[in-house]
Amino acid sequence: MPGHVILSHGSDTGPDATKVSELAKVAEAMGWNTERPDYREDDALGHAGSVTPRIARLHDRIAACAAPPVLVGSSMGSFVSGLASLERPVAGLFLLATPSMIPGSDYAFDLREDVPTLLIHGWQDEVCPLDEIYEFARRRYLPLLVLDDDHRLGKHIDELGRQFGFFLEQLAKRT
Repeated sequence: MPGHVILSHGSDTGPDATKVSELAKVAEAMGWNTERPDYREDDALGHAGSVTPRIARLHDRIAACAAPPVLVGSSMGSFVSGLASLERPVAGLFLLATPSMIPGSDYAFDLREDVPTLLIHGWQDEVCPLDEIYEFARRRYLPLLVLDDDHRLGKHIDELGRQFGFFLEQLAKRT
């Protein structure tokens, strides 16, 4: 049964960013409700300064849901989605171009281990090195799809949509 999806954009973008917009369309076409919080006010505090307010904003959005939502994130949105899952119940994590840390921040990337998760990353990610998230996924035995792309994953928007649709189908079967 479809539920609710919260899609978190990366830094220096907004709620209408290409990836979160396309993934929202996929979810909505499958009957899921979606929302895309606007973190631009938080992002004005800089990368390290935006982490705590982004997590707080995401916690508020999760608390407003009737049931645990699916969290989707790109880059900084992925980072805070994983961290939010440590303190709030979520149904799944679909995370793109995930940084393992944010320079100047006290946080390191983490997530709840009992939550269905898919990590997607680019081989040529120039912002968030693949080695770090690969090692994270290896230690946790998490699925990691690596695409021939850079940090933006812009050459694979259709593939991201297909993967997300399959991910949501699998979650819907679990309920």
